[in-house]
Amino acid sequence: MYYLGIDLGGTNIAAGLVDINGKILHKGSIPTEKDRKHQEILRDMAMLARRITEDAGVSLKTIECIGVGSPGTPDLENGILIYNNNLGFRNVPIRAELQKYLPLPVYLDNDANCAALAEGLIGAAEGVEHSVTITLGTGIGSGVIINHKIYSGFNNAGVELGHMVTVAGGNLCTCGRKGCWEAYASATALIKQAQAAALENQDSLLLQLVNGDIKKITAKTSFDAAKQGDQVAKGVVQQYLRYLADGFCNIINIFQPEVLVIGGGISKQGDYLITSLQKIIEQEIYSREEIPATKLRLASLDNDAGIVGAALLGFTSEQRSALTIKKIPRNS
Repeated sequence: MYYLGIDLGGTNIAAGLVDINGKILHKGSIPTEKDRKHQEILRDMAMLARRITEDAGVSLKTIECIGVGSPGTPDLENGILIYNNNLGFRNVPIRAELQKYLPLPVYLDNDANCAALAEGLIGAAEGVEHSVTITLGTGIGSGVIINHKIYSGFNNAGVELGHMVTVAGGNLCTCGRKGCWEAYASATALIKQAQAAALENQDSLLLQLVNGDIKKITAKTSFDAAKQGDQVAKGVVQQYLRYLADGFCNIINIFQPEVLVIGGGISKQGDYLITSLQKIIEQEIYSREEIPATKLRLASLDNDAGIVGAALLGFTSEQRSALTIKKIPRNS
């Protein structure tokens, strides 16, 4: 029994063949080439899934279903992507289009929800019932798992945590509001903060590490320069961590998850990131008494979380429970 998981992104489409234990057996990817009609993109998704299946030597008859994770707001019941800003999709019938090429059941959900489901069942939050996964990238992706199930509101459009306002009247966000957490704590925001600091302090390592080309500054540049003792970079990183912690404190105060998982490129800063955030959060969260506290953990599935989570959409409640039963809760 196998499952196909497809992660539809603005740059690439990744797909994988997943077994009943949530393990990827074979995977591949292709460019999205998003400036095309949705019919062409979905046809290529189907062809990628078929090729992966054939390369793995697996018959379509042994595939239970296809799961698709995509940015945007899904209609879960009808398999329609109502809105996707990155791809310009409006009311695109994902299920119907894929079934033109692959005669299988098709499930659909938001890509951040898929990543959260994967991390919650077999990743960094394995063994716990309630978790939140935050992915720090171009924007901020977020997914909430309650009792091992995705929570996204009555209309499947909820839990856009990157768009809670953390700085009233602040920087303009891509969503049109001002002061959204994403406008301050995404990897894109950190790059902008570092570029501004570099322009004001042109003798800083921020510029030296990119040979004076400010456009080459990445999210990693600030951390690298700070670790080498650059005071300007240290200031950028400290302020960024403050922005991050503000959002995390809000999330913990609202959901009180057992585990808060941090993914995306920023998470590569590892223990330094976790330790720094923990120090701030411990002083800021509402529940500071002697009660169990939310644990911060780094995402463990990396780029595979989207594929695995999409495949898990087709798992029954019993199959998901079987995955969690196999897991032993961590102590840290």
